Amino acid sequence: MLKDLQQEIMRLKKERDVCILAHSYMSEEICEVADFTGDSYALSLKARTAPQSTVVMCGVRFMAETVKMLSPEKKVILANPDAGCPMAEQMDKELISQVKESLPGYTVVAYVNTTAQLKTVCDVCVTSSSAVKICRAIPSDNILFIPDINLGTYVKKQIPEKNFKLLSGGCPTHARMTKADVLKAKTAHPEALFLVHPECRPEVTELADYVGSTTGIMDYAEKSDKKEFIIGTENAIVQHLQFRCPDKKFYPLSKDLICHNMKITTLADVYGAVVGESGEEMVMDEQTRLAAVKCIEKMIEYGG
Repeated sequence: MLKDLQQEIMRLKKERDVCILAHSYMSEEICEVADFTGDSYALSLKARTAPQSTVVMCGVRFMAETVKMLSPEKKVILANPDAGCPMAEQMDKELISQVKESLPGYTVVAYVNTTAQLKTVCDVCVTSSSAVKICRAIPSDNILFIPDINLGTYVKKQIPEKNFKLLSGGCPTHARMTKADVLKAKTAHPEALFLVHPECRPEVTELADYVGSTTGIMDYAEKSDKKEFIIGTENAIVQHLQFRCPDKKFYPLSKDLICHNMKITTLADVYGAVVGESGEEMVMDEQTRLAAVKCIEKMIEYGG
């Protein structure tokens, strides 16, 4: 039944001129029918160059918004309309506008995990893999980094010569992890390297053998000559790596490292979005799009 549904999705997406994007946190059966898998910003770039006129995003809302921002001429559908991102929803345009007024002269750096509306009042966008490089390249020494305090703390430590202001936002899934979780996993798997996402707390990232984006973690594990790894990001990555590297062993940092917003999208949702029976089309007025996309263009200018 699963394979039948996958084959039907593969047939229909060609027939209906649809490109399917799947974030790396999606389940394996969804990734198998996708045209591209990866981190959110990388997927939006793939969508921009894809020949298809319609894009189905298997991820969360801000990711579909980013696709629409960069490919306004395309029809962009979020496979499951209820798939949001708690971090992206923690801060809004009004709040950050007020904070900006209290910090004149600060460059506002927005993690890509933010809404399009919030991006309209930000100066530069970053991804988890480009944050250090971009913040280092910014001419200003004063940076307001939003919304993730953990990623911001990680970047701040790499660039001590600059002055960072951080707000108390972040990813609830990654922030749940503690030093005790790491020590427990390391005790259970003493030969394993610990690979972690910078959205985790400083007490967690400080114990890592590698800190990087989802794609960075997967690439590191695949290329390493080591055979055992503890994975400190969403547990879907453990499954994907087990498929890619059957000769290696991968262990979740915790059974609780699960993003419920990512898990809400099912293969049936993908089918419904491809046939036009479900999902939500992203609609964005041109004024908002142009204002929001400026911080992404500035990221590209700085080498992101």
